[in-house]
Amino acid sequence: MSSPLNTPDFEGPAFYARPRLLQHRRLRDWWTLLHPPYTLCHLSFVVIGATLAGTLNTFRLLMTLLAFFLAVGVGAHALDELKGRPLATSIPEYQLVAAAVLGVGGAVALGVVGSFEVSAYLAVFVVVGIVIALAYNLELAGGRLHNDLTFVLGWGGLPVLTGFFAQHGTLNVTAFAAAIFAVLVSATQRQLSSPARELRRRVNYVEGTITRLDGTSETIDKATLLAPLERSLRALCWASITVAVTLVLARAAI
Repeated sequence: MSSPLNTPDFEGPAFYARPRLLQHRRLRDWWTLLHPPYTLCHLSFVVIGATLAGTLNTFRLLMTLLAFFLAVGVGAHALDELKGRPLATSIPEYQLVAAAVLGVGGAVALGVVGSFEVSAYLAVFVVVGIVIALAYNLELAGGRLHNDLTFVLGWGGLPVLTGFFAQHGTLNVTAFAAAIFAVLVSATQRQLSSPARELRRRVNYVEGTITRLDGTSETIDKATLLAPLERSLRALCWASITVAVTLVLARAAI
């Protein structure tokens, strides 16, 4: 059975949208809404940050992962679908609102608890994360924060720094270096996913021909352009997850 990260399907709003193994349309819509490959990729940044140094507090890591899953995987993605229905799901608006409130609210609640458990300064990360989630996905303030920079910082650098701070109550050079790694990965994801979204969601068909120097030719269609973009996106997500798993295993062996 094909992995949801590797389904070669060029129809739908995303390469992971509505997997065939989920027959019920509503379940498939919710799966699509969660953006599983990207959500796992961003959660891997939390793990990377948490496992960089010192003793790993498993409970703090799990709570941080849960907070980011609720805030990004559920809340932010529900807000994004509310703003224009880019995934074209059939999820009722009230359910999207409920998911956004529960997701963001649950993340805030966990952040408040963490502020007492770790450090009051953890609240800064919570506030920044919530502001980014709301402003970016709802395109508040005229969409000024709905841009690539906000995305790579909020979905890349912030999870690493939060994961590290939740473990140690402080930051160091190592944490910022890892955050730069996550920012670069997120920037690469953005560069690949933007044209892929354009092709899937706004392009009806593509036609053309590649003519090589040796005289051979190849017809270009929508699938031809999408394939290398989405293979790279899958590989990028798996690479980030692999780094996170490797660090967890290395930390467990200490």
